[in-house]
Amino acid sequence: MSTTIASNTSLVTPVSFTEGAIAEIQRLMSEPDFDQQQRLKVGVKGGGCSGMTYILGFDLPKVDDELFTFEGIPCCIETAHQIYLYGMQIDWQGGLNSRGFTFNNPNASSTCGCGTSFAV
Repeated sequence: MSTTIASNTSLVTPVSFTEGAIAEIQRLMSEPDFDQQQRLKVGVKGGGCSGMTYILGFDLPKVDDELFTFEGIPCCIETAHQIYLYGMQIDWQGGLNSRGFTFNNPNASSTCGCGTSFAV
């Protein structure tokens, strides 16, 4: 679902998004002050209840990021993070009791109750 524009561009998407997540991301990208040069960055960082926390936000791609496009959304992921995130699906929950992005990660050996922290 992506096109080749650089040597670090992937033809396979390392993560996927549900229709709800795509709609919310597109809504955010349509805001008047959105910087169109930014990509949706998916990643991890140390910390959280279970050891690692998900990163999801807009940023300019870095040299060691792999670029991919999912349903027209330009994305990037740090190459070293793929081992933790490959095959993950990101969803958007818009309900009263649960609102925000959720992560279904087949690589996680355990997750915490908040859903944003995991262990491998």
